[in-house]
Parts: sequence; C-alpha cells; structure tokens
Amino acid sequence: MNHFQLFKDTCFECSKLITRRYSTSFSLGIRLFDHRFRAPICGIYGFVRFADEIVDTFHDYPKEELLRQFRLDTYKAIEERISLNPVLQSFQQVVHAYGIEMELIDAFLHSMEMDLTRTEYDWAGYDEYIYGSAEVVGLMCLRVFCENDDARYQSLKASARRLGAAFQKINFLRDIQSDFDERGRVYFPGVDFRHFTQEDKHRIEADIDADFQAALEGIRALPRGARLGVYLAYKYYTQLFMKIRRASVHCVSRTRFRVSDKRKVYLLFSSALRHQLNFL
Repeated sequence: MNHFQLFKDTCFECSKLITRRYSTSFSLGIRLFDHRFRAPICGIYGFVRFADEIVDTFHDYPKEELLRQFRLDTYKAIEERISLNPVLQSFQQVVHAYGIEMELIDAFLHSMEMDLTRTEYDWAGYDEYIYGSAEVVGLMCLRVFCENDDARYQSLKASARRLGAAFQKINFLRDIQSDFDERGRVYFPGVDFRHFTQEDKHRIEADIDADFQAALEGIRALPRGARLGVYLAYKYYTQLFMKIRRASVHCVSRTRFRVSDKRKVYLLFSSALRHQLNFL
C-alpha cells in the first residue's frame, strides 16, 4: 500500500469511528450494506454529523464563525480534491466518486445556518429546512447506492426524499421538549409547544404516515446491496413512530422515546428474514 492510499484509508476510518460513536442504530444499518457502500456512507455521515454538532452543541464557541469556516473548508476540499481534515477528505472523495451535486451540499449547509438564527417556522421555511437537513442527506446516500446510474437515481429520488422527511419529522416529535427547552426551537408550523394539542399531534402523524407510504416502494427498488440496511432504518423509525403515536400528547411533550436494544435485535433479525425471503 502506498502512503497516499494509507492517508485516504485512515481518513475513512475516522469517519467510521464518528459514525459508531454518535449513532449505534445508524452504525448497525451500515453494517448490513454491501461492503462497497459502507465507507462512502460513513464519509457522508461524518460530514453531516460534524456540521450538526457545530450548531447544536458548541454553545461556548462562536458557532457562526465555525460553521462559516466549515463551509469554506468543505468547498476547498471539494475543489482541490484533498484536505488535511479527515472528515472533509473522506467526504470529498465520496462527492467526486459518486457525482454528488453541490446543490445538495449547499442546501444542507443552509439548513444548518437556519438553526443558528431561527426558532420557529412557517410552512415554507419548514419545507426548506427539512429538504436541506434531511432529504438531501438521503439523496447523497442514494447517489452512492445507484453508483452513477443516473436513470435509477432519478426514479428513486422522490422516495428517498420522503424517507428522509419522515425520519426528520419523527426526530422533531421525539425531541420536541429538548428542542424547546435547550434551544428555544419549535420546528412544526403553527404549533405552540406550551399548548401542544392532540389535534397538532394527529396532524403531524398523518403527514409522517404519508411520507412512509411513499418511501416504502422506493426502498423495495433499491439495489440489493443497500436495501436491507435502509429497510432496517425504516423499521427502526416506524417502531419509534408507533411508540410516539400510542402515547398521549402530554407524554410526547415530556418524554424522549427510544427503541430498546432488545427490540433493535428483533428488528434486525426479522428484517433480515423478510429481506432474504423477498417479503419487504
């Protein structure tokens, strides 16, 4: 192995470590991908995770300046095809290898900037934020799964966006208290967290239902090497959604729901069996 290849491999190892440390559930799904997809998806995850950390957790540091510099460093890494930042080095390799559009990267970083200044959203801002923070991440991953087959990418694009949107809206519901208490944010338009109603909850749940129904057909049409990992993420989030749906509006506004480790193991084996039998 030459030294430059060692450098590139080491950078991807850093992205894999970030993925494992920050998300055990996501890491589990990645391990179900065909080997050729694992490092690129970790490369995407490391990039989006670090940007999100800037806006959500670096409270004692100049977030605006850090995010501005992260954006500039991202553009430079992509333009020059190299970076001494391991996260950006692995991400730029994925961008070039799979033709990830700058529009997707710009939209993602714009949504991160929105988190620095906005605490509530109208419908236009809500759609804009979800597109940039979640849907484009799904599209970046889809570029990897389609391996430069643009016709396949275009056919699955709408479903990938709906899946990303569903995941994000469930995150908003799960974290509604912490977003409000710790960051002063309420993402859902027209919702007053202090007077969160059953009607609000039902409206949000119906929207998520529609997203999930539109996403499933796309999951079934994914390349086989990617399908099981994405389906497991889908099952994990639908399980989380069921728990939230069964809970009262008071409980949702006071509790952060999670799927138990035991249930995750069950979802893993049941999803693998359905995938093997082609019953997704």
